[in-house]
Amino acid sequence: MDLPCFSANLRRASRAVGRLYGSELRKSGLETTQFTLLAALARLDEAMQGELAQRLAIDSTTLTRTLGRLEEQGWVATRPGEDRRERWIRLTARGRRRYEAALPHWQAAQERLRKALGEENWSPILERLVEVTRAAEAA
Repeated sequence: MDLPCFSANLRRASRAVGRLYGSELRKSGLETTQFTLLAALARLDEAMQGELAQRLAIDSTTLTRTLGRLEEQGWVATRPGEDRRERWIRLTARGRRRYEAALPHWQAAQERLRKALGEENWSPILERLVEVTRAAEAA
């Protein structure tokens, strides 16, 4: 069904893509939100919670809840910042192993979608999604 609303189409695409990645990542025992945070921390080494929320465009409540679960599992560790409102987060060795074990499942989802979209569409769509995120944040 064609929808004239940009938001509705983007949310519909997000749900479909989320189902695809979720079905693959479930095989590793991770949810997509957990994998995303582990992957971001694997790239950043350490980040302040606010910075992480901004980079991933995640609201602070969702981020705090998900980080709490990851910390309970021993996959992330936190330390206070200079300001009591700051909290630094880093991936633990256990978290890195968990991320690396889930990576093949993420790669499988990535390849399934890449194949379905076609190589000629893959990079342009990724680039446009980054632009859409920046534009929405600036609007």
